[in-house]
Amino acid sequence: MYRIMPKGLYTRTFLIIVAPIVILQSVLVFVFMERHYQLVSRRMSEAVVREIAAIVYVLENYPQDPDHAKIEQLASSALGMSTSILPLEPLPPPAPKPFFDVIDQELSLAISRKIGKPFWIDTVGRSRFVEIRIQLKDSILRVFTRRSQTYASNSHIFLVWMFSTSVVLLIIALLFLRNQIRPIVRLADAAEAFGKGRPVENFRASGAREVRRASLAFIDMRRRIERQIEQRTTMLAGVSHDLRTILTRLKLQIAFLEQSPESEAMRKDVDEMSHMLEDYLAFASGDADEETKTTDISLLLEELEEEAEISGLMVTTRFDGFSEAQVKRLSMKRCLSNLVTNGCKYGNRVEVSGAIERGWLTITVDDDGPGIPEDERELAFRAFHRLDIARNQDETGSGLGLAIARDVARAHGGDLYLENSPLGGLRARLRVPA
Repeated sequence: MYRIMPKGLYTRTFLIIVAPIVILQSVLVFVFMERHYQLVSRRMSEAVVREIAAIVYVLENYPQDPDHAKIEQLASSALGMSTSILPLEPLPPPAPKPFFDVIDQELSLAISRKIGKPFWIDTVGRSRFVEIRIQLKDSILRVFTRRSQTYASNSHIFLVWMFSTSVVLLIIALLFLRNQIRPIVRLADAAEAFGKGRPVENFRASGAREVRRASLAFIDMRRRIERQIEQRTTMLAGVSHDLRTILTRLKLQIAFLEQSPESEAMRKDVDEMSHMLEDYLAFASGDADEETKTTDISLLLEELEEEAEISGLMVTTRFDGFSEAQVKRLSMKRCLSNLVTNGCKYGNRVEVSGAIERGWLTITVDDDGPGIPEDERELAFRAFHRLDIARNQDETGSGLGLAIARDVARAHGGDLYLENSPLGGLRARLRVPA
């Protein structure tokens, strides 16, 4: 049942409201049709049959005038029926009856019990009258009576009022229900947009008390996170300025030294410290201030391929189908650049492919390097952690490439996964909402 039941809050609440009403009305209709409608129709049919039985009794036990005028006048004035005496002849064959015909069932049953003579009934069609023929000893009694005299003809009014009022009340309930669920939908959309790093505009608390509490809690949480990111960025900007000043002085002092193996080693250490500082700041800042915009991912991959070609690296890219997605362009490019750089650092060939399917952007980066054991892949995402045993020990770095890439992926509402590559090395699979 869970698999076929609707997953949306609106449809589930709709079922919670509609299902009891439908069940209740079904029970009421069944009880009404079984108890009231059929009972009243049975009583009315029996009353009509008793009147016909009285006419049959008079015809069989009392002398009549030759043209039966008195009995016809009595039936017309006192009983509201039109009667006539026909010559004795075979009764017409019975016509096909509807499956659910209360008049035919009740009249037939009552005539069999009260009169006990061969009879024929015509209740088919939309005529306002019912024709009944009863075979007597030497004649045929034909009776025309109003159809409304044989069954409860006004019962449909009850059903019409019941269903019409239910429909009106359901429409009113659904309108109120939609207004109550709309703030929940807005809250979910705002939380989803904030989780993907997209701006949340014109969102305010509304709806029921519990929904307003949740909305206010989300707004406070968003403000705290934005304030924390702003404070961290400001602090890192100050640290970056101070450390870069010191590194600049060191570079100037080394430049005045004589060329020697010692001075060259010091210059390399300072350059490495500069690169590490840039990596640390990039990892900590995370490009939080960048806005999400429509980006052609295919062109972005081509830029990476051109930059790799200038650096003498073997990188091929491919993107299938529609290539525009809502991402932070600089962050996404840095993420993919880190993945491509890692692949080129530990392998000889890198292949990048991407596609957009079912609202998700998926990009895979494959290399032919030594790869990473499956039990150590989660460790590779840790900041400042280098898997020198699994990768090349001669390469230097801060151990932040994969950490920055995953941070960018999660900031977009997606994630980064490490898998086995068809090229024999490592595959990095990036998956984010498009």
